[in-house]
This record gives sequence, structure tokens and C-alpha cells, in this order.
Amino acid sequence: METVPEMHRLDTHQKALRINLDKTKYGSFAEIGAGQEVARWFFRVGAAAGTIAKSISAYDMTVSDAIYGHTGRYVSRTRLERMLDYEYQLMVERLSEKRGADTRFFAFSNTVVAKSYSRNENFHGWMGIRFQDHPGAEPSQIVLHVTLLDKENLPQQEVIGILGVNLIYGALYEFENHVNIMKSLIHDLTNDRVEVDLIKFTGPAFQNLDNRLMSLELVQYGLSPAAMFTAQGEVALPAEEFHKRPVLVTRGSFRPITNVTVDMMGCALAQFVQEPNNHDENILVVTEMTLNNLVEGDVINTQDFLDRVDLLATLGRPVLITSFGEFYRLANYLQRYTSKMVGLVMGVPTLRQIFQEKYYNNLAGGILESFGRLFKNDLKLYVYPMQDNATGAVITAGNLRVASQLQHLYNYLIENQHIQAIRDYKPDNLRIFSRDVYKRMHEGDPTWMDDVPPGVGLLICQRRLMGYNPSVYEVDAENLKGQ
Repeated sequence: METVPEMHRLDTHQKALRINLDKTKYGSFAEIGAGQEVARWFFRVGAAAGTIAKSISAYDMTVSDAIYGHTGRYVSRTRLERMLDYEYQLMVERLSEKRGADTRFFAFSNTVVAKSYSRNENFHGWMGIRFQDHPGAEPSQIVLHVTLLDKENLPQQEVIGILGVNLIYGALYEFENHVNIMKSLIHDLTNDRVEVDLIKFTGPAFQNLDNRLMSLELVQYGLSPAAMFTAQGEVALPAEEFHKRPVLVTRGSFRPITNVTVDMMGCALAQFVQEPNNHDENILVVTEMTLNNLVEGDVINTQDFLDRVDLLATLGRPVLITSFGEFYRLANYLQRYTSKMVGLVMGVPTLRQIFQEKYYNNLAGGILESFGRLFKNDLKLYVYPMQDNATGAVITAGNLRVASQLQHLYNYLIENQHIQAIRDYKPDNLRIFSRDVYKRMHEGDPTWMDDVPPGVGLLICQRRLMGYNPSVYEVDAENLKGQ
């Protein structure tokens, strides 16, 4: 497959022109909202007849329904899928006999809410391409969701146009290298103008691709500060999952999940549901990993990431991947999508870190500014205790001591229940640390199995996750026999 080296990367004009001049690729464009900005690029650069079989914009809802069928929301994944279904099938039916033997057909669609006279916020859209990776092939597909960060209509239209050309170009020329597709999506754009917070690859061109890794790469390559997928591994849109729901988030490395993890989440949820504002609410419980928890050296071990995700699936909770080192940034992100209560679950060591002023030198208001951002909208921290190794004393949120100049602030947050100690925990769990469990697992000490949930231990052993090697235990057994 022909690729263009990064140093000779094509701009948007050159990409559109290359596609127009390629007689082996032919498609249709259907765009709703924000103008026909993607098709416009292909008309603008010239030779569009070589690429565009049809361009349509069914703005009127009645007209749109007549073509694609009725949907509850017009800017939705369902609407986009119906547009792709209809337009691609029409292309194949009408043109396959005439030119199907030497042409790769595609259908591009988008449905977007941009700045208008009646809308001043929540600018976003769905975009996708269905295409053949060779003439006559069954189609493959890339679908993505974007959040537009510009505040005016014309810049938003520009973003949609450039992003659409990048997507089409990547699908048609880079389908064998998903990394190139991902990295090139915002070529000639910046991540302060657009976020790509969901992407899904399907079809024969991507049959060996794991969409959970694609969610990770959205964050890794700076296309979005966060991405999400369900316990079943399906990519999910954070804005839809969080919308108008109370959210309880547990951050961790989950390497591996231990009995502490389960106890921490269960106890925190038991307290969170009793908040008056959460009565009869549909609470969303989420596990979260940051890029910092995934990096080894300068790279991310993708297999290790997938192993952790497989183990998290045993908890039956969605997984959020973020670039937020600071908790106030995570809180602010969640509060973009919900005005309901947000709870963050952590251990005492993490709470101690939050009260270290050195982490807030980048903020003009220092630690006070960070706490102002963190605790707005009635956010609460649920804190699991720890046992001091040297003394055996149990340290809780209630008796934790912080720097003397911050103790009054800490006491204020405790007294107003912004920070709550987790109650009814299992004392036996306080001796468990995931790094110690991981170490024992690799050293051949079978006692690590006692400190993880049964389903987690079984899965690790059956599938040899996280570098588990049963031969270590066999060697130890032989040594014991000899003694």
C-alpha cells in the first residue's frame, strides 16, 4: 500500500485533490448541519467529477425522514448509521455493474449541530465513512463523534470540512495502518478546536483491530482528553453516558484488581446512594485509568492495558481512559456533562497527595484554586483507610493530618462532608497492596490468589494475563520436592 511519509504530509487541499484524481475511488456525500463542508473541499480543489457521484444535504426533518427513516434525534449515531446504510447501498446498486470491477465505492456522511441563531452551546456531531478496501469487497466502516470547541459557526464549519477530508483520506489510503488514520485525523487542526471522543472501526479491513485500543489511542494522541467503553468492550460516548446522571468514579492502576478495589467501590457506592440528591437516581459507577498509570518508561504496554481491561470487565462497570493527572480536571470534565452529584473514590495515600501544594504550581491560585474547581457542584471524595506498616495504626479521612497551614482547610472540607471516610470496610483488606500482589504473582507465591476476587484470579490463570507464568510455580514445587 502506498503511503506518504510524515515529513511530506499532504495538506487538506492536496489530500482532496489526490482523491479526485484517483479514478479507482468513487463515492457519495450526505451532510446534515454545518453546511456541506466536506464535499465543498472536493469541489473547491477541482476534478470533483472523479470522486463525487452524488452530494446531498437533507436539512429539512421531513425530507430527511423520507429518505433515511424517522429517528428520535437527528444528531445521533442512529441517524448516521441510517445515512451510511442508505447512501452506500444506493451507490452499489446503481454503479457496481458499470464500474464495480475496478472501483472502490464509499459513502461519507455526517450530521452536526453547529452554532446557529437558536443554539449557543453543545456543538457536536457524528461522522463516518463506509468503504471498500478493494473493488467488490464487503464494506468496512469508521464512525466517530466530535465535539466542536470553536464558538462561531464559520470556524466550526472549517473544522468539519478538514476533519472529513482527513477521515476519507485515511480510510481510502491508510486503512492498513490504523495509527496513521488516528494521528492524521486532526492534521491542519489543533485539539483546542475539536475533540474526537469516540471512534469505532468495523468490517473486514479492521477484523483484527480492538476498539478498546482505539479508545486508548484517542487519548494517547491528544484527540480527546477522555474516551470510554463498556464492560462488554463496546465504545461509548461519555457525553451520553454521563448525561444528567450522578457519577461515582474510582481511579486506579488495577494491576491487578484486588479485594480492596471491590470493597472500596462497594462501600463508597453504599454511601453515595444514600445522599438525598441521589434518591431514585440512575447512578453510573465508572472505573478510570489515566495515561500516567499505563506508561512504562516512555511507552504504553498495550497488552498490559488490555489485560487490565479484561479484568475490569469482571466488575461489570464501564471504563474511562483520561489524560487528567489532577482530580480537579477530571471533576471539571465530568461536570461538563452532568449537573448531578459527582463522587470520587480514593485511598488515604491519594488524598495525602491532593493536599501537597507542589502539584498546583501551574495554577495562579495554587491549591485554593484547584479545590475551588474540584469541590464545586457538591462533589464529594470517598476515602478508603490505610494501615501504617510501622505502627499498625489505621489512618482514615477522619484522623489524617496534612501540612499545618492546610489543616484548617482540610477540617472545613471534612466538617462540611465534602470529604467522607468510607465506613463499613473490611479490616482484613488493609494489608493488601496491588503492587505487592503483582510482585508475589510473578515470584511464584500462590498466596496472591487470596487477595484478589475469585473471578479475577481465575481469569489471570486461565488466560495468563499480566505476565502470569505457571511455570514459576512448577519450578518452586520441584525445588520443594527435592528438599
